[in-house]
Amino acid sequence: MTDHTDSHAELAPAATAEPIADPGLAPHLPRPTDVDPKAERRAERQVAAMFVASMICAILFVIAYYSLDIKDSWDTFLGFGASNLALGLSLGFALLLIGIGVIQWSRKLMVDHEISELRHPAASDESDREKVLADLALGLEESGIGRRPLVRNTLLGALGFIGIPAVVALNDLGPDATPSNIKKTLEKTFWKAGKRVVNDVTGRWIKASDMEIGQLVNAEPEGLVDAFDPRATPEDQERIEAGSLHGAELQVAKTKSAVIVVRMEPKDMTTATQEWAHQGIAVYSKICTHVGCPIALWEQQTHHLLCPCHQSTFDLADKGRVVFGPAARPLPQLPIEVDSEGYLVAKSDFLEPVGPSYWERDSK
Repeated sequence: MTDHTDSHAELAPAATAEPIADPGLAPHLPRPTDVDPKAERRAERQVAAMFVASMICAILFVIAYYSLDIKDSWDTFLGFGASNLALGLSLGFALLLIGIGVIQWSRKLMVDHEISELRHPAASDESDREKVLADLALGLEESGIGRRPLVRNTLLGALGFIGIPAVVALNDLGPDATPSNIKKTLEKTFWKAGKRVVNDVTGRWIKASDMEIGQLVNAEPEGLVDAFDPRATPEDQERIEAGSLHGAELQVAKTKSAVIVVRMEPKDMTTATQEWAHQGIAVYSKICTHVGCPIALWEQQTHHLLCPCHQSTFDLADKGRVVFGPAARPLPQLPIEVDSEGYLVAKSDFLEPVGPSYWERDSK
């Protein structure tokens, strides 16, 4: 077997150090901007114009943000609303123009000498650090950023302006944190005295006598429909045409006002829970007080409601008390009663804000 291996080694061709000759660098061809001062100045103005146009797009983003309401012109172009279309295009072009300007700067104005060097060990010693700093200084020199104040200043301006849309967009994190504004937004829902509780799927009013022990129904206040909802009645159409909630406002109202209706044996409830319930029927906010997840996992025997996202668990027989998980507050209970026809109606709005805590509110 050894002889066989040796014979193959003898027949193998001798290895060559360089099977393909190194062609080296191609001849360097000067660019028009390298030999024509007019072309160089024209390219510099083009790059600066792109940076200025980027600044203008950033300003247009701010104008569109404050002048176009998300609720208006919701189908301006191919299903996109005027607000989304204007914000997306202005911010997109602001970023695009910076990118194109930097590419043009590199292709037409920066130093165009081609160099090659051998690979060296990737060790970070003092000489390497000195070389990096020297390379950085050389790069700044070759980029011409010191010799081209027009390009430099417009680039810095474009980079500064591109941060303005991000700062302005922070306004969408929530309403202005003034006491009156918080009271009108975070602390208020669509519920009020006399509002009937309706099934959020069928749109039918919920009758107390139709609720069975252990049953859970997802519900909302009556009237939260829009013109495209097949459940909309002629009265709803009149209300919509009169300028009531629609579009984004309607969706926000639905989100904040979503509730669950459960029924259990009255004897299983605490006295405090029974005061806001009716014959074992209780209505609670559907929004988890941890981070606002919608919850509807109902344990009939224990009367616990489980949030599937982070496992916060609430005891609906005891005012929505937290029995497990990261939620900091009980689930808000809606005071209810029945009207003359036997339908469930709200006694008032929620007496505490629904959903998770926020900066201006104690989390406990």
